[in-house]
Amino acid sequence: MKKQQEYLKALDVSWSYRLAKEMEKNASNPALGYRTAGSAAELATGELLADTMRSLGFPKVYKDAIRVDAWEFQRAILTFHTEDGATQTVQLGSYQTNFITDGASPFSLVYVGKGTKFDYEGKDVKGKLVLVDINQRDEWWINYPVYQAHLKGAAAVIAVQTGGYGEVDEAALNAQDISGPADAPAFSISRRDAALLKRALDAQGELSVLLDAVSRVTPDQTTYNIVGEIPGRHPERRILLSAHYDSYFDGFQDDNTAISMMLCIAKTLLEIGYQPENTLTFCAMASEEWGVIDSQFDWSTGAYEEVFTVHPDWRGKVIADLNFELPALAHGTRARIRSTWEYLPFLEHFLEELPTLTPAYPEETKITAPIETWSDDFSIAIAGIPSMVNDFTGGSFMETNYHSQFDNDNYYDEDVYRMHHELFGLLLMAIDETAVVPLSFAGVLQRATSLLDLPRCEALGADSVALINALQAAAEAADPIYRKVTGLNAAYAQALAENRPAEADELFSRSRIAEAKLLAAFQKEQDTFVRIDWHGNVLFPHRILQEHLLLLSEAVNDLRQGKISVALRKLYQVDNNFYAFSFDREVYEHFTGNSLYQPKERLKWGYGRIIGHEDLFDVVISLLEKERNADSDCSDEIAFLENAYERQAELYRCEIKKMKEATNEIKQLLTEAMHSSEATPLSGAGKDSYDK
Repeated sequence: MKKQQEYLKALDVSWSYRLAKEMEKNASNPALGYRTAGSAAELATGELLADTMRSLGFPKVYKDAIRVDAWEFQRAILTFHTEDGATQTVQLGSYQTNFITDGASPFSLVYVGKGTKFDYEGKDVKGKLVLVDINQRDEWWINYPVYQAHLKGAAAVIAVQTGGYGEVDEAALNAQDISGPADAPAFSISRRDAALLKRALDAQGELSVLLDAVSRVTPDQTTYNIVGEIPGRHPERRILLSAHYDSYFDGFQDDNTAISMMLCIAKTLLEIGYQPENTLTFCAMASEEWGVIDSQFDWSTGAYEEVFTVHPDWRGKVIADLNFELPALAHGTRARIRSTWEYLPFLEHFLEELPTLTPAYPEETKITAPIETWSDDFSIAIAGIPSMVNDFTGGSFMETNYHSQFDNDNYYDEDVYRMHHELFGLLLMAIDETAVVPLSFAGVLQRATSLLDLPRCEALGADSVALINALQAAAEAADPIYRKVTGLNAAYAQALAENRPAEADELFSRSRIAEAKLLAAFQKEQDTFVRIDWHGNVLFPHRILQEHLLLLSEAVNDLRQGKISVALRKLYQVDNNFYAFSFDREVYEHFTGNSLYQPKERLKWGYGRIIGHEDLFDVVISLLEKERNADSDCSDEIAFLENAYERQAELYRCEIKKMKEATNEIKQLLTEAMHSSEATPLSGAGKDSYDK
């Protein structure tokens, strides 16, 4: 426990705060900030972080070059006359698109409501700016109304948040990844300034404005992930720490404080002379917010490139990734570590053994799973590296301040920040004192079992019995190997604590095969069980398909009863078909295609993760027309949906078979891990010595 106490005593959170503020000095837009993918500001901040690592005494510092689509947003200034004739000049935010004027250029501006296809009826918007209301949390993402405007010939969209994000203040601007093409331009405007525009438009119908803008997207550019290493006694075995250094606006919380916390953890370990067992790899990731044109999966680009392109060799060598996001404010009433399923038992035990940390939350810290697609830990996990992140998606900050100019140090909470420094520094040390990666597979296998719709599975002729048997057998194999791993790690930690390096090294050496098998099993689970829906939720493949089958069958039954409205509500929930209700087919098809049919280098972490898309656009349009005309003959639509059901059923049968085969492979890997560790003595160490 001595090193842990030394670490807690040596922490200097004020240093972290100062570095977080220093990161704000590099900005593409002098008025608003922005430190975006491949921009001069991002590159300069990367150099700052590399210099900081060197000054801290990292034994090894290097820059990993990665390729991204770069974005530089220098300015967007709108000038117009208010309803009383006064001249008003306002700052606009921007999305990752091309739009460059020759100084302040004249445009006509038109208000088009929510920017759906219906909002353009009777309007000529060619060459004009269009003002659009947007609620990206509760309705649709920005790319849909932007591309709809592009197809109508609009020069650019100016979007105002009417809910969902930037709710903290009427002056708040917002920025999000646009997931669309660079030649469909878009900017953001505050609710306060949009209200002035709307009042002027009410009086005039169409408004003459001036727009001075420089927003430039440049494909296939070089930027850098910045890496500092503290070599371990076992140098090839690694623990990764990660956070991203690009940002919208000043990015104090997202993600300056995460970068500075990560480096402060390293600073403290170096200062106390901590000798790690494994190489500790601190990676400042570029281009997390955005980094690829016209892909649904345009964020986490830097992390994806790091683990899939630059360092695929890390697979099988990195035993954990500790990723950090927005750690300097409270997200709810308790701190949470969001983790891949396999690390849950280890983390829960770790929390039980924690010393008292800085009181920052009214409730105790908890562990949750699975990880989400919101941050870099997802890209890292699917590369075969078990990952976790301080959970940051709870609480109100995401709706209020996130991705706005109000992401600043006004919301800095030093106690929360210090507590996260303490929590993750101690967690790093606990993982470092393991001889075998502490992965437990029983939980994820049991979860997969519990989500299986057995009656539907049997009715469709899927081999449910074989899958259930495989999952149960694998779960049964998972328990003894995890007990064995826990014992090995307890013995290893005790040997280290009692300064018996020879015994520790022998335990470590005998555990290499077991660890390789466990990491291979983790990779197999990621490849087989991890899928996402059209909202980015991380789900099992059979759960997604079961939901499709249920919705399609219920919609068919509703149509047979003449309940068109009820059926439409079911179809609204299938894949991305809710967009069919509000946007043109060309819009729908574009964003279906950019999610499914692009090469892996464009789809990145989303490649192959969406399963079984059903194009119901024509059915939706036909049913809406019949609903308006009170036409009850839905035989054609029923036939189409029945065919869709059969397609989903066949896919379901195939996925059940794949899951069974993969589960058998996982079971075999776990069995081999157990056999490889049988000769390893436990030296009598138990739970009490586990985390010394």
